[in-house]
Amino acid sequence: MQEDKKMIWNLPNILTLLRLVLIPVYWVFMMVKDNETAALIVFISASVTDLLDGYIARKHNQVTDWGKLFDPVADKLMVISVLLSLLLKGLIPFAIILIVFIKEVIMMAGAAFMLRHKVVVYSKPIGKTAQFITIIGMILTFFRESFKSPIHIYVLWVGVGLMLIALIYYSLGCLRALRNKTNNLPTF
Repeated sequence: MQEDKKMIWNLPNILTLLRLVLIPVYWVFMMVKDNETAALIVFISASVTDLLDGYIARKHNQVTDWGKLFDPVADKLMVISVLLSLLLKGLIPFAIILIVFIKEVIMMAGAAFMLRHKVVVYSKPIGKTAQFITIIGMILTFFRESFKSPIHIYVLWVGVGLMLIALIYYSLGCLRALRNKTNNLPTF
């Protein structure tokens, strides 16, 4: 069933689109102009739109298929973009972005597979917690000179660890959903 075009362009989806537009804006400030303060403001603004769009969509019954698809895409692209810029500036280890990137590729492949089977697996609180802690770690990276230890790296590693746990939960949820739909997958 095709969604009403007016329904697609609601406030939550506009906020998601704004988050996508903010990615190159962040990149220009961070990498081209070398203005970390402006880049941080853009990143925090994008993170706030992520909080707002989901809240508004649920509260005002404005959840759309477009939003379900593009909200996580916008989140993943923003996080990967910020991590990549931090890596290129030598502020975080390569292993962090490598693990996050591989995890996101697995998640997107899993989501595409599940979509083909018309099965929806919703995010778990562990995934939201992992995202929140990772964002805090990224924000702390901008304040790295204020700390006597690399606290931002420790926080990022906690976020990455939680992301991997969330990936396991997501994978198990996918298997359960497919098993319930097809009744021929093994139980676990």
